[in-house]
Amino acid sequence: MSLPDLQIGPLTIGFPVVQAALSGYSDWPMRLIARRHGASYALCEVMLDQFLVTVKENRNRNRHFLHITDEERPVGGQLMGAEPEQFAAGAQKLVQAGFDVIDINFGCPVKKVLGRCRGGFHLSQPEVALEIVRRTRDAVPAGIPVTVKMRRGLDDSAASRDKFFKILDGAFAAGVAAVTVHGRTVVQRYIGPSRWQFLAEVKRHLGAGKTILGSGDLFSAQDCLEMMRQTGVDGVTVARGAMGNPWIFAQAAALAMGQPLPPPPSLHEQRDVILDHFRLAEELYGEGRASAHMRKFGIKYAALHPQHVVVRAAFATVKNLEEWRAVLAQWYAEDLPGCYPDPAIHRGADCEEAA
Repeated sequence: MSLPDLQIGPLTIGFPVVQAALSGYSDWPMRLIARRHGASYALCEVMLDQFLVTVKENRNRNRHFLHITDEERPVGGQLMGAEPEQFAAGAQKLVQAGFDVIDINFGCPVKKVLGRCRGGFHLSQPEVALEIVRRTRDAVPAGIPVTVKMRRGLDDSAASRDKFFKILDGAFAAGVAAVTVHGRTVVQRYIGPSRWQFLAEVKRHLGAGKTILGSGDLFSAQDCLEMMRQTGVDGVTVARGAMGNPWIFAQAAALAMGQPLPPPPSLHEQRDVILDHFRLAEELYGEGRASAHMRKFGIKYAALHPQHVVVRAAFATVKNLEEWRAVLAQWYAEDLPGCYPDPAIHRGADCEEAA
């Protein structure tokens, strides 16, 4: 299947399979690893507007949130909050930090987020949601695209559906360049399948000329292409399916070009990427913080190992660089074939996806 380049406002992104924002995961090392493995675009982990307004860029402990480099451009910064005024101020901070796209999160389903009137809560109040969009668009320079991430509604009621389309249409009228739609409702969180047919309905509703990306249940390269084929969306954002599996982007590109699905990375290929990821994390956080921070990534990478259960357990206990090297020496010494990750592993995860 021939796929046109994804376009977000004035930015030509490229191959339309990109990495989603993942709270606690899609920091600079993960985004850079994804880009080096074929992701044409990636979004930073979601940041609170209040945090951005008060953060000091030179504070060592927080500097990683705003850390970007030219190698990963274009890169998106995702923003979440409650008040329209704070959104605008937070968006300006992301612009100052150098992000190429500002993405508004109207999709996060986490209970503590909803309880603070953030994320997916805004799907219940179109007037406030659209005020946020307008203020953000006005606060951001014209050449920088503003995008929105939504779920298909707060729930499956008719009223929720009407509010979804009011926000969707109003956002484009206010000047957003693209909208990403996750096929689950907010109350559904990650339970049950993502409703891809709703994405097709959204695309038909908008017609040509409006950029829509799809999200939800993208755990393999085949899933990415199948979502675009079934729904007509202009691109897809891979979230949980990219955690510990940056190879998914190159695999999707190969399939789109009519090539066979590339084999899963061998254990030595996996080991080398894990080490690269660790080195980037060490550069950003320092060795002590990197060892603890990378533990959750090691657990995700383990899904591609043929002995993934025991390897996952080994990564779950590492505390320093020496223990990391010991796990790699024990389980990645022989260059055996890897395996494709089992989608069931991801389906059970309760990741704080910006979805």
